[in-house]
Amino acid sequence: MRTSYHLLEQEPATPSKKNRIIPSESDALKEQANALFSSILHTEVTPPSPHRPSSPTRQPIASTSTAPPSTPTRRRLFAYSSPSHSNPGTPSRRLDTPTDEAYSMSPVRAQSRQLLESPRRQLRSVCKTPYRVLDAPELAEDFYLNLVDWSSTNVLGVGLGSCVYLWMAHNAAVSKLCDLTDSRDTISSVSWVQKGSTLAVGTLSGTLHVYDASTLQRLRSYPQAHSQRIGAIAWNSHILSSGSRDRMVHHRDVRDSDTRPFKRCQGHKQEVCGLKWSGDGGASSANLASGGNDNKVCIWDLRGSKRAAAGLPNAGRPVPGMSHVDDVGSGDIPLWKFHEHTAAVKALAWDPHISGVLATGGGTQDKHIRFWNTGLGTMLNELDTGSQVCNLIWSLTSHELVSTHGFSSTTAQNQICIWKYPTLNMVASLTGHTNRVLYLAMSPDGETIVTGAGDETLRFWNAFPKKESNERERDSRLDYGKLIR
Repeated sequence: MRTSYHLLEQEPATPSKKNRIIPSESDALKEQANALFSSILHTEVTPPSPHRPSSPTRQPIASTSTAPPSTPTRRRLFAYSSPSHSNPGTPSRRLDTPTDEAYSMSPVRAQSRQLLESPRRQLRSVCKTPYRVLDAPELAEDFYLNLVDWSSTNVLGVGLGSCVYLWMAHNAAVSKLCDLTDSRDTISSVSWVQKGSTLAVGTLSGTLHVYDASTLQRLRSYPQAHSQRIGAIAWNSHILSSGSRDRMVHHRDVRDSDTRPFKRCQGHKQEVCGLKWSGDGGASSANLASGGNDNKVCIWDLRGSKRAAAGLPNAGRPVPGMSHVDDVGSGDIPLWKFHEHTAAVKALAWDPHISGVLATGGGTQDKHIRFWNTGLGTMLNELDTGSQVCNLIWSLTSHELVSTHGFSSTTAQNQICIWKYPTLNMVASLTGHTNRVLYLAMSPDGETIVTGAGDETLRFWNAFPKKESNERERDSRLDYGKLIR
């Protein structure tokens, strides 16, 4: 039995983080149970071998030795003594010990009993079914678009065909914000400002509109914002950044009546499909992350500050997976450029708990989630999900990350996964969509996520615990920089 056990292929109960295949139905409880079963099986089938005295070593006889054998001077041939621990040949088992296995009533060994009786880590359970499902006709199945976003005022904006609809979360009322049918245009991206009711809308023709959702009025319009479709939009307070298929990232101040961008950034050789500002729109929102169809991730610093090469810990030495640009004073070239991904990068998410940590996800040919330190330009960790990464978003109430998936090399597809950081253990895997989960947004309280797919449905999930109501707990305790006075 032991021989057969050792001949089995040794596969860990929990897939390794370097080559993880997302199961069709898995959660942290199952992974914990599988790990416990594997440990007990190993203990029972292959217990640790008892300590055996080492064999006596034979002293080599020198070839030049000619001394004749002598009679032993010790006359006593046998010696009798009490058992002692100093003598390795004396058996160490004491049958008068109450805890000896000979008197145990358990069918398993003492080590296994200790594993079974030890307290286990309490795991958070996540509901595997959505609490609400909405029909979303004409929700495009296009990996490069961003058609769903949730505002700080608890309003969900969705681009469906040529129209943008608003869904009020508090009363489930629906209203139409705009209809571009007359102009024969189609919605390609929507994005709410961090705080307020202002919504930016990008189209396939490259037009950019800004609406006031509270009055359903259009505030500004940029007819030729880009020469091709606008697939990604991001806000930084009053700064509106847009990424397009024309490979450009444009920045506009919505307070200015000038329709021209005050800054243009070109760091990608193909379509810009992901765009995210760090922070919450305040003073800390210094860096912009952009992902492109050229498999690259760029970090931009529009403040115009120059990073001294002498001040870098890796100055003069290349760091794998990134390249550093020395002259960033103009802000027109990226501060960092990461090359590790091997497919389009649409999924971008800044960690709200630790400043300067960015999570990025690659497409079908990559399947990896990678974590970066944008202060040093280094990769912190990576996770092979085994499936196309479509979206990423961090929890506001716990240090966890949500990823949505599409195409996969296995039978498990269209997953919504929750990962614990930094261990990268899976908390839960949610299923229900029949198409790729291309859209993801989070409620302002951080408890609910909404996912959208080409199956033309929006599904709402209770994914995270409630946020602590204590005033002192509003700032994350994980960001030690905020604790320094």
